[in-house]
Parts: sequence; structure tokens; C-alpha cells
Amino acid sequence: MNPDDTAATITKVIENAPDWLRQDLASKDAGLRTRAEETLAAMITAALRK
Repeated sequence: MNPDDTAATITKVIENAPDWLRQDLASKDAGLRTRAEETLAAMITAALRK
């Protein structure tokens, strides 16, 4: 996968992220942020492996 494809894939995942994930990423609660970061990382990893 070239860098442009990688960037496009990551952008698509972020654009399609559910609202709860976006809210948790912006949360002041460290636990919620951590869960959201781990979820987003897993979503990006899965998309890049396809």
C-alpha cells in the first residue's frame, strides 16, 4: 500500500467513526480516552490489513 492509499484509508476510518468514539476521544476522563484510542487504533489496523 502506498502512502496515499494509507492516508486515504485512515481518513475514511476517522470519517466513519461512531459518535461515541469521537466524544470519548475528547473526554477529560482518561479511561474513556484510552478506550477510544485503543478502539480507533484497532479500527485503523483492521482497515489497513484489508
